[in-house]
Amino acid sequence: MISEENRLNVIAFFESISKYYGCETEITEGLYTDDGHLNADTTTWNLSEFTLIRSAYRNNGARLMMEGERMYYEISAEIIVDFKQPGRNTFEFVEQYGVNVFRITKIRFHYKY
Repeated sequence: MISEENRLNVIAFFESISKYYGCETEITEGLYTDDGHLNADTTTWNLSEFTLIRSAYRNNGARLMMEGERMYYEISAEIIVDFKQPGRNTFEFVEQYGVNVFRITKIRFHYKY
């Protein structure tokens, strides 16, 4: 379960995401199974790059959505267990899909300011 502080930080992130519209966006996604501690060696990774056009919260299914040309990415708001901002214009979400199944989503915006 996500802490109240992290829940508020996720809301603040999506309330201000429009400042990144038009920015080159990198999403690195990792799928892993274990006790919740990321091990890069046993994680399956995917990388996507696109220019962020829009974002929204999809009430049906409680999903946070980001969209670019020919790219669509969603994060399940209800199963976020961790959120952090490890650097400037860089954010990390961890979702828990099962007892030992997790997805980490690392988002990096190439922001001009």
